[in-house]
Amino acid sequence: MLLIFDCDGVLVDSEALACEIDAQILTDIGLHYSARDIARKFVGVSFKDMVARLEAEHGRTLPADLGTQLDTALFARFETDLKPIEGVREAILSLPYPRCVASSSTPDRIALSLRITGLSDLFDQVFSATQVARGKPAPDLFFHAAEHIGVNPLDCIVIEDSAAGVQGALAAGMHVIGFTGGAHCGPEHAEKLRQAGAHTIIGRMTDLARAVQAFA
Repeated sequence: MLLIFDCDGVLVDSEALACEIDAQILTDIGLHYSARDIARKFVGVSFKDMVARLEAEHGRTLPADLGTQLDTALFARFETDLKPIEGVREAILSLPYPRCVASSSTPDRIALSLRITGLSDLFDQVFSATQVARGKPAPDLFFHAAEHIGVNPLDCIVIEDSAAGVQGALAAGMHVIGFTGGAHCGPEHAEKLRQAGAHTIIGRMTDLARAVQAFA
């Protein structure tokens, strides 16, 4: 059994910070979004796919350095404000299964997030949506992780906080645990993940072992 963890919103409590930065910089270039708008539309979506959606929706080409602008502002914010999800380290160490990360974020952002929060040592294998043709909700990233590690997709459990991630994991034939413990998750988030198809929902990492054992 392989455990596949999303990063943002599952391992690190980054989504609220990222949504604030995205909204601020997009508004600065004339695309008026609130942090709530970003959370609703783009949490769990790769930067490439977010840009494609924005350009299609607004009928304009976004600045070529938008990714650099976002990363510069976000990485500075991470250095001061990023925290791990409460109890995540203890929850992971309590489980006797191989594990990896499969995230829509870039490799640099994933590495920084894990370093700042002291979680880097927990994962030998980290996979980014930049390594596959299609990001979540396509199953490509999950297939890539399972194939690279040599595990049948049917023997994988994915822990995800976004509807896009849940849909991608289901499309790969994997078991899915929806997580609602991030700061960006409102009272409706559990239902959103349930509607996306999550097999079970947890709101605290102290419940992870029980949820995993139900599939193991």
